[in-house]
Amino acid sequence: MENYRAKFKKHIESCNFSKLDNKTKEFLEQKAYQYRFSFQDIKQLVDIAIDLSMWEEASLHVKWKDENNKKKTLQHIKYFYDELKQKPKSYSNFDVATNKRDKFQFFEYEKEELSLGSCPVASPKTRCCNLMTLDAVESCGFDCSYCSIQSFYNENKIGFDKNFAQKLKTLKLDPNQTYHIGTGQSSDSLMWGNKHGILEALFEFAKQNPNVILELKTKSDNISYLLENEVPKNILCTWSINTPTIIKNEENLSASLDQRVQSARKLADKGVLVGFHFHPIVVYENYLEEYKQTVDTLLKNFKHEEVVLVSLGTLTFIKPVIKKLRSRDFKSKILQMPMENASGKQSYPLSLKEEMFKGVYEAFKPWHNKVYFYMCMEDESLWKKVFGYEYTHNDEMENDMISSYMGKIR
Repeated sequence: MENYRAKFKKHIESCNFSKLDNKTKEFLEQKAYQYRFSFQDIKQLVDIAIDLSMWEEASLHVKWKDENNKKKTLQHIKYFYDELKQKPKSYSNFDVATNKRDKFQFFEYEKEELSLGSCPVASPKTRCCNLMTLDAVESCGFDCSYCSIQSFYNENKIGFDKNFAQKLKTLKLDPNQTYHIGTGQSSDSLMWGNKHGILEALFEFAKQNPNVILELKTKSDNISYLLENEVPKNILCTWSINTPTIIKNEENLSASLDQRVQSARKLADKGVLVGFHFHPIVVYENYLEEYKQTVDTLLKNFKHEEVVLVSLGTLTFIKPVIKKLRSRDFKSKILQMPMENASGKQSYPLSLKEEMFKGVYEAFKPWHNKVYFYMCMEDESLWKKVFGYEYTHNDEMENDMISSYMGKIR
């Protein structure tokens, strides 16, 4: 017993055991001594216990059933856990009111070079539009449960590049090439407004480089600077769109669906091209019905001439993000989903993706062939099934996308 006691203490140092409540800690320690659980056994049970708490499901000790041996006992709890992940989750009695966020700390930093590069989630194994990204701000003020930004930055510290405007002025671009650049990968593009002169610098950059398509992607309704100033024609303002259920339960602190739609409407009235990212589409009870209602809201509020793009995407996790989610003290059902390997990451099975993407795309039928639709970082096999056509390589997709965007900009 003493030998295993030492092993147990060593095992729990390398997992999220400290994040468990005292009752679950005591229960799991007792069962570990009883069954002589290995490190992998303990880690898996800790993850299950954390997930059940995040999902507001019955606790580990409630669903535990002692069988004749360790294997059968573990199989019982894993079966219960997997069953929860396989069926569509319900938010009907879910309460995220306990989720909180500390106050933000703003700071300036200096970088020798401008953070202009390829999309951080680009992969040769999925169809990609070759978007370039420009990091104007580091970290985001929203608290979306699924976001990967929280894994790369301290979520309560917001960093601004001290010499961002000057670097933009001296950035050398090929005048014979058209660039598609987005600023919404390391932070929200609009939530900070013109703080530290960010939008002013981006507007000037767009004016000086008509061969750049500059996309400002947001979940906010902070559009005052854009309403008060002339917006260059080559700036696209796009909103991440989700259903009221997901916005309420998984996109903490962000603008409501109505606020996002009304903000886009005001800018469209001003002549600014807008777009919508249905990303991530999340499976839950009757999810497609609510997504179709959300599509109807857009169809009623916008003409296809005002909309430059609609993208479709879903939840895709790398291991550090899943680990980060489980280390936080908050409520979320985002990990309550069936997961399969997707080019080295974890995501929904392809059959379920086909269902969700088809359902949303078909709801947009009045805009087919009038707005550019695409799937963001999804398996190339889905394109033919969802859209009825496919690209042979990423450059072909990039050229088609840029041609469509430029057609509306002009």
